[in-house]
Amino acid sequence: MNGFTPEEMSRGGDAAAPGAAGPGPGQLCCLREDGERCGRAAGNASFSKRIQKSISQKKVKIELDKSARHLYICDYHKNLIQSVRNRRKRKGSDDDGGDSPVQDIDTPEVDLYQLQVNTLRRYKRHFKLSTRPGLNKAQLVEIVGCHFRSIPVNEKDTLTYFIYSVKNDKNKSDLKVDSSVH
Repeated sequence: MNGFTPEEMSRGGDAAAPGAAGPGPGQLCCLREDGERCGRAAGNASFSKRIQKSISQKKVKIELDKSARHLYICDYHKNLIQSVRNRRKRKGSDDDGGDSPVQDIDTPEVDLYQLQVNTLRRYKRHFKLSTRPGLNKAQLVEIVGCHFRSIPVNEKDTLTYFIYSVKNDKNKSDLKVDSSVH
């Protein structure tokens, strides 16, 4: 429960005092990978709920070991989490496990927390997303984010339309006016 294996406990390993700054001597990483507890020594990086949420969205198969009494992770998992959080895959590319930057391009994350609550509500209303009334910003961001990520986008058509609009100095409202006049 304190980051030591049962063998270390039976040998009388030194346990860190609860609330101590940093991992105690001999403490193990608090993560489980593929169902097994990591056996590496814990470093000074900790595993927070925010990190847990961000890597779960990336479908990484690591989780917090419920029996761990600390949140310190090893350097291997720290680097893995950092690389996963920065990695992006290009849509439609085959994942061959290579580390080439071209194949690690994912759809970019949109930080919906930057939007105002009224903007999130307007998005919800526009797309007729059913929710309970009185949601706070975090709940709205979660609902809007799930919907936003589920919208299919034809990249070729979108880019073609964008380039056409830029070259012809038009925006969406100009096109609506032009189409209604002709």
